[in-house]
Amino acid sequence: MPASSKPSLPPFDPTDPLGLDDLLEPEDLAVRDTVRGWAADRVLPHVAEWYEQGELPTVRELARELGALGALGMSLSGYGCAGASAVQYGLACLELEAADSGIRSLVSVQGSLAMYAIHRFGSEEQKQTWLPRMAAGEVIGCFGLTEPDHGSDPASMRTHAKRDGGDWVLCGRKMWITNGSVAGVAVVWAQTEDGVRGFVVPAGTPGFSAPEIKRKGSLRASVTSELVLDDVRLPADAVLPEVTGLRGPLSCLSHARYGIVWGAMGAARSCFEAALDYARTREQFGRPIGGFQLTQAKLADMAVELHKGILLAHHLGRRMDAGRLRPEQVSFGKLNNVREAIEICRTARTILGANGISFEYPVMRHAANLESVLTYEGTVEMHQLVLGKALTGLDAFR
Repeated sequence: MPASSKPSLPPFDPTDPLGLDDLLEPEDLAVRDTVRGWAADRVLPHVAEWYEQGELPTVRELARELGALGALGMSLSGYGCAGASAVQYGLACLELEAADSGIRSLVSVQGSLAMYAIHRFGSEEQKQTWLPRMAAGEVIGCFGLTEPDHGSDPASMRTHAKRDGGDWVLCGRKMWITNGSVAGVAVVWAQTEDGVRGFVVPAGTPGFSAPEIKRKGSLRASVTSELVLDDVRLPADAVLPEVTGLRGPLSCLSHARYGIVWGAMGAARSCFEAALDYARTREQFGRPIGGFQLTQAKLADMAVELHKGILLAHHLGRRMDAGRLRPEQVSFGKLNNVREAIEICRTARTILGANGISFEYPVMRHAANLESVLTYEGTVEMHQLVLGKALTGLDAFR
């Protein structure tokens, strides 16, 4: 082919150095751009103040707006849910966490934990009662699994439910529950004589309370609570009928972890873009610091890990859409992407110098948030052991 007839290469895009947008369909791009625009308008102007104050004062309003966008339970089908692809859901998570991890957590807990549990394991009556209102953001949900003394070892949970005539009576405590004190419904997992079961607990049920946890150093623009269950009496049909055992909550966690694989890259992207812009404009020794070799080496390494992580997330999303995504592969993604996201944030902080700790920039906020993301829904060690067992065939958990 003559040189003159060769197609011209597209220009290099610093925001998409691998050309990953070529992997996306027009519908995918539309979802991404819609969520990005909403976050830019409704979250970014306020989130530094929310974070500094340690509150999310408009959480119910934001939930209704996210419902109108179709972002709540968006990968579920029917009952008012959007029925979006796994890749589209992942793109939404990335854009939400680029604004703040707390906003992505609100959506993840609502859709991938509380709604997913009811959608997959609930009765038709439970689905009809709760899912349409949760999809619209009219009802916020939470998911009670972690306890004060049992996080990585949910099989040892102390919360229990006993039959009393035709009712169930729940007793116990759950800890570090996103959305807890603003939730209209909680999906609570408890030990029973038949094994671990899930229960749909409406807020306001006598004996149920959700005091908010304060004085957090991370995820400050997010509602985090304890769930207290003191002889909570529920009717027989409050139990999720389609699952018994830890398979239920663990499958929900796997779905939520998938969103984290994408979301962590959103936080990393925000920090990378802040560092790149700063490096182009901040002058030292008579020129922008982006012109120095050490700064360019940092930016290059950050870009490589950021876009490798997005590519990994995209690959896992395609596998999920094809029904071929294994829990071990989700652990692979969560372990890698959160770990690399934290390193990107820390490196961005060094480029910004003292300004990196200011809330005028997003870097320190994202770095602190990711310290929570690193350990919730599976610590580094747990995901390493999941992969270790898959690689060797040997169980090192006990």
